[in-house]
Amino acid sequence: MAVDAMTTLESHFGPKETLDRLEADVKAKGLTVFARIDHAAGAAAVGMTLLPTAVLIFGNARGGTPLMQASQLIGIDLPLKVLVWQDTSGKTWLSYYDPSVLAKRHGLGAAETVTPVGNLSAALRALTAKAAGEG
Repeated sequence: MAVDAMTTLESHFGPKETLDRLEADVKAKGLTVFARIDHAAGAAAVGMTLLPTAVLIFGNARGGTPLMQASQLIGIDLPLKVLVWQDTSGKTWLSYYDPSVLAKRHGLGAAETVTPVGNLSAALRALTAKAAGEG
């Protein structure tokens, strides 16, 4: 299933290990983990089932603030989020919107946002690749 402009990569690990790896690396990079949301646990709490599905929300004011200074509305898409999920065949995936997609969504294209967006994009690519066992 493809979602327009969303980046998705397969992990070599199960969902819990993938999410744990991502969270550990996020913290090791000095970023703040704001939340770890376990949608499957939420479903179970109301008597429903859902394949492993969780979101890690994290960031750093130094990276996000310049984008919000250019357009406060991008704050609805920040901090960064990565969805870790398992499909019906048992494969684990990481999905996220690249910061360049977020910047475009909010009409940011000015020169002052190029470096922050590039830095955030590179960091997110590296973090997810490492969590997936690619880096």
